Parts: sequence; C-alpha cells; structure tokens
Amino acid sequence: MSKQLAEASFKDGVPQNTHPLNILRDGDGADIHRIPLYEVYMRMAEELAKRSTCSRLCVGTVVTDATLENVLAIGYNGNARGLPNHCDSAVPGNCGCIHSEVNALVKASGSIKDKVVFITNSPCVSCAKLMINSGVTHVFFRELYRDPSGIELLAQADVTPVEYNKWTDEWR
Repeated sequence: MSKQLAEASFKDGVPQNTHPLNILRDGDGADIHRIPLYEVYMRMAEELAKRSTCSRLCVGTVVTDATLENVLAIGYNGNARGLPNHCDSAVPGNCGCIHSEVNALVKASGSIKDKVVFITNSPCVSCAKLMINSGVTHVFFRELYRDPSGIELLAQADVTPVEYNKWTDEWR
C-alpha cells in the first residue's frame, strides 16, 4: 500500500476498498449518514442472485463504470437462454451453468475502461481472467468462493479484490 493510501481516511471505513471514490483527502472525513454506493450495488447483486437457476450456488453480478454512476450490465448464473432452467449436472464445478460474471460482462461495453464489479461470491479463476481482460479495476464480493485462486489472480494482475461485508446488517 502506498504511503498516500496509508495516510488517507476511507469514506466507508473499509481500508481494503481503494476505489478512488472511497478515499477522503484533507481531513474532511465526515460521518456516513447514508448507505454507501458500494453497498447499494452489492445488494443489487444479492437480489439478482435470487433469479439464479443453479441448484448449488446462486450468484449475482453488477458491473458499473469507474465513477459508480452507471450500471453497465447485470447477470446471474444459470443455463443458456432458451435451455431448461436447471443445472446439467449435480457435480460441483460441472453444473453447466454460465457464471453470473460471464452473463454480465458479455453485456458490458468493451470500450468502457475501468469497470467496477460487485459479486455475491468471489470469482473463479476463469471469471477472474475475464475480468482482467475486460478492464475491471475493482472487484467487490460478499463471500469467499471455496477456491481463493480467482482472488489471488486478480491481485496479481493489479485488480483490487475487496471482501465487502461491513454494512450487511445496517440500513435494513
């Protein structure tokens, strides 16, 4: 972490969240009086996960621009359009569902750089690679997936992974 970041205060109180909109400068660190946008998008991802047709793990994804002002795409995991709404197999890792990150990123414009992704569960390695190639700078997730390799890969590629669960019980 740079010295500049080490001395900064964070709007949402989550130091791992290095997104530029989270950093307060010059001591104007006012108390938070409303729900952070990060939490709004995370809750949107949680609602999208409820549409998943995967029997093992329901995952939702929201992709925004770098300013967090525009939702670029949404996704949830499930079978391909027009196919039966159920898994092809009960074997973990082989259910045949398209991952929520893939469903979202295929809808997001490739010309927009510095995307921010909000996912209910941390990504697998394949989805992490897709995010790296799609120009994602930050990946916020609520829960760790069973294999942390995707998070490790994101960090290697200078994409900031943030486990974001601080506000889970507030603003309900």
